[in-house]
Amino acid sequence: MILANNKKAFFDYFIEDRFEAGIELVGSEVKSIKAGKTSIKESFIRIIKNEVFIMGMSVVPWRFGSVYNPDEKRVRKLLLHRKEINKLHEKVSQKGYTIVPLNIHLSKGLVKIEIALARGKKNYDKRETLAKKDQQRDIDRALKER
Repeated sequence: MILANNKKAFFDYFIEDRFEAGIELVGSEVKSIKAGKTSIKESFIRIIKNEVFIMGMSVVPWRFGSVYNPDEKRVRKLLLHRKEINKLHEKVSQKGYTIVPLNIHLSKGLVKIEIALARGKKNYDKRETLAKKDQQRDIDRALKER
């Protein structure tokens, strides 16, 4: 079940490789995320000292929580295997590659995030993507009318 989605990532990047990671959450953040009170549209991922962190992810504080609710935009650690971190670090050190969050979902009751190794699109690539979408929409419309 998808709890938050980052549609803009597919428009701005060529997605090359996907990974599923756990998120280190504190206190009532899990309840807030399961209630759909989260956003990853502005977030990005960094590798610092062989650990992966998501920055800019917004989790609205749980309204029934205490005064000790964690900060809404705090940095959260992602849980990946060492081989996956090394692979990501190796690719990101090359020019043009970045790591982007795709979605937050539930897997066996646990909150997981799907991240991707991505390469940025140029403006002409984005225009090409929009043209393909328009063509597909026209084809679908024509088939529906028949």
